Amino acid sequence: MNYYFIFNKPYRVLCQFSPVEGKATLSDYLSLPKDVYPVGRLDYDSEGLLLLTNDGLLHHKLIDPRFEHSRTYFVQVEGIPDKTSLIRLSDGVVIEKIKTKKANVRLLENEPELWERIPPIRFRKSIPTCWLEIELFEGRNRQIRKMTAAIGYPTLRLVRVKIEFLEVFGLKPGEFRELTKQEIFDLKKICGLSK
Repeated sequence: MNYYFIFNKPYRVLCQFSPVEGKATLSDYLSLPKDVYPVGRLDYDSEGLLLLTNDGLLHHKLIDPRFEHSRTYFVQVEGIPDKTSLIRLSDGVVIEKIKTKKANVRLLENEPELWERIPPIRFRKSIPTCWLEIELFEGRNRQIRKMTAAIGYPTLRLVRVKIEFLEVFGLKPGEFRELTKQEIFDLKKICGLSK
């Protein structure tokens, strides 16, 4: 039997079930069937949507970069990027000698409505911050943090809000739910797996 869950991963939680001394892991929040694992990862210091399943084929289709599945993030950065910097992010920046794929990037006019992070971001009056929405079609290690650093705007907070059409909204940090039959069908269809 296949299982499909989404989880709102809190800040400072490792994306694994096996215990690590002094650090919270998924097993502190989730008690799922043994063969259910995260599809991709979210860094320890990142938050938001995590998809978990034991459907190996779906897992493969979603993480293989050839299939270019969409993941959307709200990203708080230090400073306010100008138009040129945002175009650079969209067109791709070189990180570790390889250019990132094109991304959809926009500057958000208002701070997004998110849960409070604990502990909160350290506020510095002298340095303004802003929020970006970034949609990626690949998932390299710490990619967004490296991308924003490459254009001179370090990431302060990183929240994944969507994987394809699945959204984190409605789940508080540490909460999870099963996908509906319709969501499973739609996700498989996107991945070319629906019969």
